[in-house]
Amino acid sequence: MRSRKIIPYNPKLKMLARDLRNRSTLSEVLLWNEIKNKKMLGYDFHRQKPVDEFIVDFFCSDLMLAIEIDGDSHWQKGGKDVDRQHRLESLGVHLIRFADRMIKRNMPDVLGSIESWIRQNVRKGQQDSPPGRGKRRSR
Repeated sequence: MRSRKIIPYNPKLKMLARDLRNRSTLSEVLLWNEIKNKKMLGYDFHRQKPVDEFIVDFFCSDLMLAIEIDGDSHWQKGGKDVDRQHRLESLGVHLIRFADRMIKRNMPDVLGSIESWIRQNVRKGQQDSPPGRGKRRSR
């Protein structure tokens, strides 16, 4: 069993993350329903997860993968999102971003993109036997 890299987080973000989970957007709920319970190739994702000084929409610690859904508020943040992404990447976190409207209009492509990223970035030996006993998602 390989060891996971532990990324510290600001404990003050824990309550905010819980609040964000309780106020999820439609796109977050739609994507969560597709990746929860290890449905995504057997990998365990968490939603609204504190990582360092940020909260990411979805996070898989086994993959060090964060998935972000960019709604209208993200377009107004500009440089802050770029700085945030650079900081997370410096910690070894990979980010995949999807526009809110893409989640709502083209879920098969979104799920295919996530699967493709996993298959391309997981070492061959691990790809054949994902962690846990989750079922592989069928399309």
